[in-house]
Amino acid sequence: MSDTTETLPPCPECSSVYTYEMGALVVCPECGHEWSPASAEPTGGTGGDGAVDGTVRDAVGNVLADGDTVTVTKTLKVKGSPSGIKAGTKVRNIRLVDGADGHDIDCRIEGFGPMQLKSSVVKKA
Repeated sequence: MSDTTETLPPCPECSSVYTYEMGALVVCPECGHEWSPASAEPTGGTGGDGAVDGTVRDAVGNVLADGDTVTVTKTLKVKGSPSGIKAGTKVRNIRLVDGADGHDIDCRIEGFGPMQLKSSVVKKA
């Protein structure tokens, strides 16, 4: 393991080059993001204009694209709403964005209005 630091990918969250291995995971010391190097092979970047150039994958690994329909996989709390978004809710016509805190899907949910979701909590329908 003499040159593993040279072959480690940059952080997919903040693009830091100071990543290191910790067991089976790769860790970013700057933002604290942890990921499996096998799942990060199709690396995606941003074009600088907020549009995602790379691949965005759902909770089970399916590639997402603008206009797809997805299903929420777990119940989500929504500020100001007593019920939140229930698991199984269908969301139509998503738009991929480079949002804050890992929110990479921009959508409109009936009964809630426009909002952003993380791709890790949805499944392609």
